Parts: sequence; C-alpha cells; structure tokens
Amino acid sequence: MSDILCITNRKLCREDFLTRVERIAACHPAGIILREKDMSPEEYETLAAAVMEICGRYDVKCILHSFSAVALSLRAAAIHLPLHLLRELSQEQRTHFDVLGASCHSVDDALEAQAFGCTYITAGHVFETDCKKGLPGRGLEFLRNVCAAVDIPVYGIGGIYPYNIALVRSAGASGACLMSSLMATDDVTRLMKAMES
Repeated sequence: MSDILCITNRKLCREDFLTRVERIAACHPAGIILREKDMSPEEYETLAAAVMEICGRYDVKCILHSFSAVALSLRAAAIHLPLHLLRELSQEQRTHFDVLGASCHSVDDALEAQAFGCTYITAGHVFETDCKKGLPGRGLEFLRNVCAAVDIPVYGIGGIYPYNIALVRSAGASGACLMSSLMATDDVTRLMKAMES
C-alpha cells in the first residue's frame, strides 16, 4: 500500500484539473488532499463533490482541506486542517470524521493535534521547497523529533522527491506528501512509482 499523500494545487496543474486528479487516483496513493484554500465555500463544494466521486471510483481516500462546513455538508469521511481551524472545530464536529489530519510545524503542534484526536499529521517543511521560497527546511532532526513525540502517523512534507524520500522514512515518518512535483510532472505514474520504490 502507498505511503504517499497527494496534495492538490490546481494553479500548478498543467492539464485539466480533474483529469490530473484521476491520473493520481489511478496510482492508488494513501490519499488525495484537496487543498484549494483560495476558493469560495460554494466553489470548493462543487469541486469537492467531483473529486470525491473520482476518488470513490478508485477506492482512494479523499481528504478535504480547510472547509469543515463543506466537509460536514458533503458527509466527507476525512478532513485536513491547519491547527488554527482545528482548534475551532467542536468535539462533536471532530467525531464526524473517520480521518482527521492537521498541519504541524513543531513538536508542540504535533502533541496538540494528537490531543485533539487527529488520526495523522503532516510535519514540515522538511527540505527547502519552492512553496516556501527563501525559508530553509526544518530538517530531518525536526522530523525525527516530531515522529518520536506522537503515537499517530506522521507524513513529512516539503521538498520531498525520489532521491530523498528514504531519508524521510528512516526518520520515522509513515510516509510523505507531494504537491508541486505531482501537479507539474508530465508523468504522474512514473513519479509515483519512483517515490514508492
């Protein structure tokens, strides 16, 4: 089973976005996180319904991002939230999700997310990445410390490629997240196979 979480960014996509999502889903990643934070809730709901349908056809976990009201409306089973939004979610709302993820940037973040009932977290950014231009990566020691601090799966994020993913796994991460490389690549299947070999 794949240990790669795929994160979307339609602005980086070189083809029709839903076509790209389908190509990714066909590779059976651990999940697809629909991270399109600049959309209105209405736009996001329309897109989320289409992506959930594609993921359902391929039996791939669709994880909505940021829009908790939309996720509840669509009866989505999975959501990923920045910590500030996770804090706003009530205990009752959190129980609606089988999968609850959060973005973490420190050991304290990770411990807080775990206390809120998260089933996994992302930790980063691990390496330098174009998404965070000018900011150095937090490094493998940071990732090791986060993995050691919590009892839930940790996925490294930020600047992860086939040539360094083994380092991420050896730091204790359950897997890794891909965004820029996956949205921009000409060959989704080849990239996914390279990440998993």
